[in-house]
Amino acid sequence: MPAPLPESSSSHHAMAAVKQIYTELAERPLERNCQLVTGCCRFHLTGKIPHLTKGEALVAAQAIRTTGRKSLPDRPDGACPLLDPRTSRCLIYQGRPFGCRTHFCEPAGGALHRSEVVDLIHRLDTIDASLGGEGARELSRSISDALRHI
Repeated sequence: MPAPLPESSSSHHAMAAVKQIYTELAERPLERNCQLVTGCCRFHLTGKIPHLTKGEALVAAQAIRTTGRKSLPDRPDGACPLLDPRTSRCLIYQGRPFGCRTHFCEPAGGALHRSEVVDLIHRLDTIDASLGGEGARELSRSISDALRHI
């Protein structure tokens, strides 16, 4: 079981730091153009599931809560639980994890090379460690844990 989150101010600081990383990623001159085709969200087809640090999971959990949800939707079809089955759109697109922003999706520009974002990855890891995280964990598990703590 993951360690409990530190006091609320630490969590808020961590979420702000993760959001800053997302902003910096978006400002980089990297070829990205998400077309919202959601093929990368079909984990059962791609075999690839994003892993989130504790800070990323908190940002995602906060975004889920703003939709009025208290838990992740169930997706028995193997798709990302953040993919709305009615609209085929991400429920938390603005709060989506780093892996979803740098993914392998060819229509979006393909995978970013690790060297292009390694500094940001290290910062996410540092935030994770400051929160007592265990390193990046599978999307559903990490977000579900974060939802129980916010």
